[in-house]
Amino acid sequence: MIGSGIVDFHVHSAPSILPRRLDDRATLEATGDTGVAHFVLKAHEGSSAERAALIGPAASGGVVLNSPVGGCNPDAAEVAARLGGRIVWLPTISSSAHQAAATTSDRLAVHRDLHFREVPVFSGDGLHPELRQVLDIVAAHDLILASGHIPVPDAVKIFEAAANLGARRFLVNHPTFEFMHWSDDLAIPLRALDVRLEVGCVADLGTNPPASPTARLAALYPTSLLVFGSDLGHTEYPPYREGVTGWYESVEPLLGAKGLEKIMTTNGRQLLAA
Repeated sequence: MIGSGIVDFHVHSAPSILPRRLDDRATLEATGDTGVAHFVLKAHEGSSAERAALIGPAASGGVVLNSPVGGCNPDAAEVAARLGGRIVWLPTISSSAHQAAATTSDRLAVHRDLHFREVPVFSGDGLHPELRQVLDIVAAHDLILASGHIPVPDAVKIFEAAANLGARRFLVNHPTFEFMHWSDDLAIPLRALDVRLEVGCVADLGTNPPASPTARLAALYPTSLLVFGSDLGHTEYPPYREGVTGWYESVEPLLGAKGLEKIMTTNGRQLLAA
């Protein structure tokens, strides 16, 4: 049975220009009723740091480096950090990979009516200069750098650069989505950087549990480096409690109650800890 003290690294709510099931306050209630002690509020539109501060100590926010905040904007990252944000996400809807796959990927169908300008993360043979400034801020404030919708091979390069600047907390969101270009050999450089991989409800939707993305990643990657991120909140996906409990029941026979507890509680707390 699902327990308490859960940390969910990937929750969407209203207000949003995408259709969401619940607003921030109702999301706090729904997550709490499901055993969640803390959730990370993600907004493709930009910053969720302010909204998380209003929700209270049960929520954390940050900033997504999409075009509405000026892309790889160091000022946006600095402000989010000073407002208590804990995460900087690389571009999502503004990433070239997302935009290339937007019309063909079933995973991206829920975003099909939302169009942002592309935000480059590379320039020539290296990182975009403004992204490098963002990475300095990530390191200075000890923030979590998350991949967003940047393909995993590119995220590895960015994480390596960030680590060289002093950053030490990294997360890959829904790594097995097709536009993320996951391959199993990427586990080697990711493990070397102590990168966490996100597993959860939406990533496993429509898959057979023994062959689900969660099962695949758990067989390949240390359980200590997996964290739970439901990615729930869109109206096309199940209600929060239904989605989390259904996912838990499908993967518990594969990972065991103790393994799932670690993924859903301890690992997330450690990644967020100041």
